[in-house]
Amino acid sequence: MAITLLNPSGLPEIGAYRQVSVATGSQLVFIAGQVAWDAAGATVGAGDLAAQVEQCYVNIGTALAAAGGTFDDVAKLTVYVVDWAPGKMPLFLEGVARAAARLGATPVPPGTLVGVAALDVPEHLVEVEAIAVLDA
Repeated sequence: MAITLLNPSGLPEIGAYRQVSVATGSQLVFIAGQVAWDAAGATVGAGDLAAQVEQCYVNIGTALAAAGGTFDDVAKLTVYVVDWAPGKMPLFLEGVARAAARLGATPVPPGTLVGVAALDVPEHLVEVEAIAVLDA
């Protein structure tokens, strides 16, 4: 495995992600921001943040598999959420948990969550992009 996740002493331990990833692999995989589209391009979970988060993570899993990887290879996630407020965190975490159950993985690489005004289409509430490192 090319990624080691760490929570160094001196930094807060956050349950939803690890603070550091150390990459030792030699193949970088950059996954474009994934929104809550199914394979046919239809939006999944209109108006439902948890459902859309779940679909975004599942789409990341699909992209990783196509590159020969899994969530264990993810070095960094960036999440964009429309009209973010701290009260949305339980729905966000519910979506991640549901995706983890579907994927059989716990996606906890370092991550950044950014509140944004809007995404590509009005019904999209969240977008997730990933950087992974694979052993060649």
